[in-house]
Amino acid sequence: MNANGIEKAMDAARERYAALGVNVDRALAALARVSLSLQCWQGDDVGGFEARGAALGGGLAVTGNYPGKARDLDELRADLGAALALIPGRHRVNLHAMYGDFGGKPVERDQIEPKHFRSWVDWARERKLGLDFNATCFAHPLAAGGFTIASRDARVRAFWVEHVRRCREIGAWMGKKLGKACVHNLWVPDGAKDATVDRARYRERLAASLNAIYETAYPRKELLDSVEAKLFGIGSESFVVGSHEFYLGWAITHKMLLCLDMGHFHPNESVADKISAILPYVDELLLHVSRGVRWDSDHVVLQNDALVELMQEVVRAGALGRVRFALDYFDAELNRVGAWVIGARATLRTLLFALLEPTPLLRQYEERGDKFSQLALTEEAKSLPFGAVWDYHCLKMGVPAGPAWVEAVHEYEARVQSTRN
Repeated sequence: MNANGIEKAMDAARERYAALGVNVDRALAALARVSLSLQCWQGDDVGGFEARGAALGGGLAVTGNYPGKARDLDELRADLGAALALIPGRHRVNLHAMYGDFGGKPVERDQIEPKHFRSWVDWARERKLGLDFNATCFAHPLAAGGFTIASRDARVRAFWVEHVRRCREIGAWMGKKLGKACVHNLWVPDGAKDATVDRARYRERLAASLNAIYETAYPRKELLDSVEAKLFGIGSESFVVGSHEFYLGWAITHKMLLCLDMGHFHPNESVADKISAILPYVDELLLHVSRGVRWDSDHVVLQNDALVELMQEVVRAGALGRVRFALDYFDAELNRVGAWVIGARATLRTLLFALLEPTPLLRQYEERGDKFSQLALTEEAKSLPFGAVWDYHCLKMGVPAGPAWVEAVHEYEARVQSTRN
């Protein structure tokens, strides 16, 4: 559809929504303020660019061998740029510590410094992007035993505590340099495959390590700390030290962000339901938008029921200003730039669907006990022309509307990615 057709469809959609009390332009303004954090690790299958090669580990697994993955920082940044050009809005890039600019030289993780990420800051500043950061507590010989900061080995704990300390320092430096607070999210793979007798001691060690890691305070305008739980992983099927309950208590007690990963809970558990239950006790939530299939499989995000429910809860709870969204998936079975764009556009499009819901009217029905009207309108709202509003948003943001972006990915693959051996 051409621009004139998109404008006309938008006019009709605006009238349809206005009849139900929905201000489409207000919804679009809210959407335009949302910045997703795009995961750098989708571009190279969680490989990183350290001189040392180590098995991924930590319960993480990447499947597929689609050609054209990024082989160095320049290629990764080029691919990120290609993806960002097809996603409406201004967004952020989420880095793991293993993606430093190490110049091909081995640098131990407890020795990384801001200088190893200076080229990322220069790249982000030029594009007016924010950066987020993550300690990399996997794919390393000292993580091979399944435990890092909760390890029984004091030497192992000390190594990883120092690594995370340095990652927080780097994150704060990034936030200061870019004038945009950097979120440093901490996830560690610590857990056991089989029955564990001394759970309490592991959690005592985890708490002690966290106390050491967070003893240095940074201004919130530079660094926001977040902790992330997990239900289980490969090699930690029976016991995870940093469970949801542990980190929920930690985040509330220490006034930091809690990260909820959509793949880190039981498949029948609603992540959406947790939002309004947790927000009374924390300032902000970090949501890792992912798609698990039977387990935490990190599939490319699609507009499915779980994502719709999540976004509806954020909007219904009036929590959009207190929730941060980061993508967290990695799929090597398809074009990696295309995977970024599918997930990012699906996330934003689903959020728009939630913003366009006639929530005040639905709330009125619910408050007066008219469950019939509430359910009936909820169903009718599913067929409202939100797709026309989404196309208009893309048009105004200067990115392809509808499926036109797919051809742009094919063109980039033919011109750039296909030349990589």
